[in-house]
Amino acid sequence: MAGGGAAPPPKQEELQPHQVKDQLPSVSYCITSPPPWPEAVILGFQHYIVMLGTSVIIPSALVPQMGGGNEEKARVIQTLLFVAGINTLCQSFFGTRLPAVMGGSYTIVAPTISIILAGRYSNEADPHEKFLRTMRGTQGALIIASTIQIILGFSGLWRNVVRLLSPLSAVPLISLAGFGLYELGFPGVAKCVEIGLPEIILLLVFSQYLPHVIHVAKPVFDRFAVIFTIAIVWLYAYILTASGAYKNARPKTQVHCRVDRSGIISGAPWIRVPFPFQWGAPTFDAGESFAMMMASFVALVESTGTFIAVSRYASATMIPPSVLGRGIGWQGIGTLIGAFFGTANGTAVSVENAGLLALTHVGSRRVVQISAGFMIFFSILGKFGAIFASIPLPIFAALYCIFFAYIVSKLSMPLFAGACGLSFLQFCNLNSFRTKFIVGFSFFMGLSVPQYFNEYTSVAGYGPVHTGARWFNDMINVPFASKPFVAGLIAYFLDNTIQRRDNGVRRDRGYHWWDKFRSFKTDTRSEEFYSLPFNLNKFFPSV
Repeated sequence: MAGGGAAPPPKQEELQPHQVKDQLPSVSYCITSPPPWPEAVILGFQHYIVMLGTSVIIPSALVPQMGGGNEEKARVIQTLLFVAGINTLCQSFFGTRLPAVMGGSYTIVAPTISIILAGRYSNEADPHEKFLRTMRGTQGALIIASTIQIILGFSGLWRNVVRLLSPLSAVPLISLAGFGLYELGFPGVAKCVEIGLPEIILLLVFSQYLPHVIHVAKPVFDRFAVIFTIAIVWLYAYILTASGAYKNARPKTQVHCRVDRSGIISGAPWIRVPFPFQWGAPTFDAGESFAMMMASFVALVESTGTFIAVSRYASATMIPPSVLGRGIGWQGIGTLIGAFFGTANGTAVSVENAGLLALTHVGSRRVVQISAGFMIFFSILGKFGAIFASIPLPIFAALYCIFFAYIVSKLSMPLFAGACGLSFLQFCNLNSFRTKFIVGFSFFMGLSVPQYFNEYTSVAGYGPVHTGARWFNDMINVPFASKPFVAGLIAYFLDNTIQRRDNGVRRDRGYHWWDKFRSFKTDTRSEEFYSLPFNLNKFFPSV
């Protein structure tokens, strides 16, 4: 061999971790940069389609128990959509200013069912009269319950709570806002697996594979995957229905699989504008109001996590506590508006629409405002809106399997609603035993405690706390049945009590990364993303 000595071994490449990002990269249109109008309109319609799931599922579960038929169910869905449009516009203009869709809240369902089962309504023989009475009772409880969100939000109390939030304690709260809704995913798909499963597969193919196989000038398949796949599977479901595939199926199978069994189209009027107190004057009960206030507080905590996820997917900076408090206050106003109109439900940030922001890589505020226009428009034109609202629910459950996952995993490479929460671990020291314990324990308890409460309820017919006062039972059972609430509460408490004053721990929990966002004025980007329109900051300054 020619030459002196042997050649030195190749230099080992130095491994570098992914860089920490205050704002999520790879977002095509951030909160302040709207897409072209034609594209924005289509994306807004897509957000409208996605939020229909919750808007249909909640009234479909509650209205029959209240004594209402298809006509009442259609009117409640219309009202819920109308109020959601108003609240989404209010939130995007005067609240957090994030592209957050404000829809119904599953947390409010449990105390609403307690009102339905109240003894003073059980003796009502006329189903329609029972519906009206229970609706008025729900309205009264929601009117009172909205005050807790309004007071905590606008008084600055919630702002002070959020200032103690670190990336470490935010991870379980945000993650379980998505993962905590897993029972709405594949269990819903399995109710009509021949429709739900193709939707999951097609959505994965269109959003994750086709963009890398078929190269086009602009992203089409992933950005409009929801519209493409719903159209295909809906047509497929219609063909199955028309061909008589479910002619001899069980009634439950027909309800979930057929495209003509929801009863929404037949019950919806052609044109109708919802108006306040359309069901009559609200009635009030102190116990029911206390129970609903606790549920309203739980919804507030859950929405806090989803607001943070939305800010991430909109490629904005961490939302300042004062802005978040402002958004919670407007969420309370939204709950109050819903109570006035009679939606039989509260208001919360739509987790599935937060996941859609991640799927499309479009976090534009204008897109969500356009979607609010679709909500109001189709709620007034009842028959046309009912056509879209009659999409089989297993299709929506298939969407949830994708969107709820995005909120959980928000790592440097996010995976949707659940994915968003895990991404905040990039700010934390994952080699710290303290970090591992707080994350692991809060996740485990956030899943285990609600599992116990929900299993107990499904077997016994009532929660573990079972006294003669139903309202007191709900005040305890409802919060501990909420996965994000339990996980967030435990993580928040542990993170702020275990070795909190240690300087090394402060860095381990990622607290220093959010220092510049704890005040509205310490980061110039906050004004760009979160300042109020029409120079309203002069009259309502953020701190």
